[in-house]
Amino acid sequence: MTTIWHNPKCSKSREALALLSEKNEEMEVVKYLETSPSREEIVALLGKLGIGARALMRTKEDIYKELGLAKVEDEAKLIDALVQYPKLIERPILIRGNQAIIGRPVEKVIDFLA
Repeated sequence: MTTIWHNPKCSKSREALALLSEKNEEMEVVKYLETSPSREEIVALLGKLGIGARALMRTKEDIYKELGLAKVEDEAKLIDALVQYPKLIERPILIRGNQAIIGRPVEKVIDFLA
């Protein structure tokens, strides 16, 4: 089972979802902007991705700049921002078991599903 954190407005996210469908992959679609992930879910995801919170952030989003997150060094505060403002979360994210990827570019999704 593959879980995809999906934003229907994002072309890359729609592309990843289409690949999952084409491969008849059993999947759970999580529209994370509608149902915000908890702090625990974000922390678990970061562990599966093997990255810090900033690497999961969309640094070009206006909210990133408005909150001054570029100057924040505290990992806990960055995680709090991801929880409070899920729009900051990079997308799409695919999760299978203890592995996860950020599906950009789409070739990463293809490799992940192989």
